[in-house]
Amino acid sequence: MNAKLLPLVPLVIALLSGCAASRLSNPPPFASSAPMLLPEVKATPTQIEMLTQAAAQPIAPFAGEGWRDLFDGKSLTGWRETKFGEGGSVVVTNGLLILRRGQPFVGVNGTNEMPTVNYEVAFDAMRVAGDDFFCGLTFPVRDSHCSLIVGGWGGGIVGLSNLDGGDASENETTQYISFETGRWYRIRVRVTEQKLEAWVAQKKVVNLITSGRKLSVRFGEIEMSRPFGLAAWDTSAAFRAIKLRAVSAPAEESRY
Repeated sequence: MNAKLLPLVPLVIALLSGCAASRLSNPPPFASSAPMLLPEVKATPTQIEMLTQAAAQPIAPFAGEGWRDLFDGKSLTGWRETKFGEGGSVVVTNGLLILRRGQPFVGVNGTNEMPTVNYEVAFDAMRVAGDDFFCGLTFPVRDSHCSLIVGGWGGGIVGLSNLDGGDASENETTQYISFETGRWYRIRVRVTEQKLEAWVAQKKVVNLITSGRKLSVRFGEIEMSRPFGLAAWDTSAAFRAIKLRAVSAPAEESRY
């Protein structure tokens, strides 16, 4: 074995076997489900090295107070693998939730009850392999649901899917961001009574007054991510530090 990869052996073992353990002492915001057994997952030496380096990087502080963990970093407690038709594999190791590339979908659903308004969710996300969206966050908005797509349509499209019937590539929230494989991006979504806000790496990408607008999930398998889930399309992804808090007001004035 290449000497450079010797320090990575522990992660190789973890990736091949998966892991499941009890919750951290910090309690979840809602009642937890039972842990799941995790399937076998394979990774190339390059991906293993990338994930090892990613796991070693410190987690940036979360602005504000009241954050609570949705992911314990050790198991799928509070989550389940989404049963997409040709889904990939899911593994938890070294504090990371890893979605291994599906054909095309792979993802997880939160199994705890979620609020539908006046909340904020945030986490770090990374593209590990592939060139399409590495983060499809589906979340409730009052009596509906919507997805924030990060890195879609060839790797760079960001936007809500759907807004007034238009998906993330064809509505006023659509924009392009160049994403680097192997880099963490902090994702935040804030849902309040009349507003939906979202940020990618401190860049505000959604600032939408929701009154009078139709929010929905795009037709197809992504509907299985409701009411709350993370997914990737033809891409391997990693997530960490998934957190939730209650909020009472928007962060900023709307531009839409």
